[in-house]
Amino acid sequence: MSWQEQYERWKAAYEGAGERDADFETLSGIPLEPLYGPHNVQVDAERIGAPGVYPYTRGVYASMYRTRPWTIRQFAGFADPTETNKRFHDLVRGGQHGLSVAFDMPTLMGLDSDDPRSEGEVGHCGVAIDTVADMDALFHGLPLGEITTSMTINAPAVTLFCMYAVAAERQGFSLSELGGTLQTDILKEYIAQKEWLFPPEPHLRLIGDLVEFCTREVPRYHPVSISGYHIREAGSTAVQELAYTLADGFAYVELGMQRGLHPDEFVPRFSFFFDAHIDFFEEIAKFRAGRRIWARWLKERYGATAEKAMLMRFHTQTAGVSLTAQQPDNNIVRTAIEALAGVLGGTQSLHTNALDEVLALPSDHAAKVALRTQQVIAEETGVTNVIDPLGGSWYVEWLTDEIERRCEEEFTRILELSDDDTMLGGILRGVEDGYFTSEIADAAFAFQNRMEKGRFRMVGVNAHTDDDDDELEILRIGAEVERGQVDRLQAVKRDRDPHLLEAAMQRLRAAADTDENMVPLIMDAVRADATVGEISAVLQDVWGTYSETPRL
Repeated sequence: MSWQEQYERWKAAYEGAGERDADFETLSGIPLEPLYGPHNVQVDAERIGAPGVYPYTRGVYASMYRTRPWTIRQFAGFADPTETNKRFHDLVRGGQHGLSVAFDMPTLMGLDSDDPRSEGEVGHCGVAIDTVADMDALFHGLPLGEITTSMTINAPAVTLFCMYAVAAERQGFSLSELGGTLQTDILKEYIAQKEWLFPPEPHLRLIGDLVEFCTREVPRYHPVSISGYHIREAGSTAVQELAYTLADGFAYVELGMQRGLHPDEFVPRFSFFFDAHIDFFEEIAKFRAGRRIWARWLKERYGATAEKAMLMRFHTQTAGVSLTAQQPDNNIVRTAIEALAGVLGGTQSLHTNALDEVLALPSDHAAKVALRTQQVIAEETGVTNVIDPLGGSWYVEWLTDEIERRCEEEFTRILELSDDDTMLGGILRGVEDGYFTSEIADAAFAFQNRMEKGRFRMVGVNAHTDDDDDELEILRIGAEVERGQVDRLQAVKRDRDPHLLEAAMQRLRAAADTDENMVPLIMDAVRADATVGEISAVLQDVWGTYSETPRL
């Protein structure tokens, strides 16, 4: 029987069976046909390509996980540096391949633990880091020249990088030996997460300084990790997450090129950070489309010739926003499915959320279950045996093409906001006008509307509900953590050399009004025991602060 005959028989049977009352669309609202095949999809083998070959739809490396699996990089950080250091050692002993640091809210906002605005927040959503002494304690017994560390920090990212570099220096390692990733993505802060210190231009100046410095001095380090994760967690669709994240990436490419750097020199040190949400196939298609878009734009628009500049290498974290306080054990299942989507989408590293993170920082037990989730996927499922096993699927290839098409429409809208036909100009204008905030808010409202009408069913929330949840063991951070951190901070301030500190801070203040690269000067201030809050305050005195324009 020919395909056409099979199709006609299926169509008649399907139409006779009828459909259940449901929204047949992706989580992002992309309408779906009941069946994909030769009748509605043309699979272009040349466009899909091969793994490790432009345009990298099927993976950035030829061998992918047949050489080695993805890096297990569990996000960790709580209380003070000593407590987090213990968790790091536990994770390494448990089989984790790389470290990833979560910072507390004061650190994320460039505040010291003894700042009145920090009261009640020290050590609660991550680890408190005020000085290079804290960084020394955080990585005690962990050789920074031999491990890779990811740090999720944006507004004071350059300061934290300098503390990390000085801590490595004290361990006896040179800058050229350091490997790891700093998030540094300030554009997504203006778009979604809302944690900034200065107006956009000085923030971008610091990022440009860091990119230049790392290109020359720290060749193994990734100074910018363009982050879609927080855009998605703010309520965006998968298409918006991918489009806005790649647009931010293009803007950072343009920023480096404004410094006189060629993309081949610095873009290979860029990486990405994405959300893996619960819509399994949409997430896989999102990652495949992202690789193809990044490669094509770098080659055709920005003139990259180096293969490494065209590779969209990325870290994935399962969706925090998909976790529920109701029936929290269900979160283990959600996380496993999301992690598998990241793996089948070709991620380079992965964090799996713990079942209790919707309520608090992970308990030791929940953190171990999250780690074991990755290890079961890697060791037991067989997904590492075949590269891009879903490649060529009519549905996956159609959805990959559709997400790519919708992203290109978003890029057109962003470029139309620009006065100079640059992505950087369009993003800055979109931030100023509230374009991104409005678009994400509309998407979040549309999804909430689906939830409340029962068109999207979430187990334990609006479907299969009950009231017999077992009480969870919650990790609680006591007030003694804040008191201890403040005491240590004040001891550093009391014991440091005030003349050395003053000289370093004066040089830093003077350079902020020039084009001098700020990274070596911030490093000198760190060596003089300047704090995160003090460095932030000096630069705010020169550059000012920022408030976004409300959009009604």
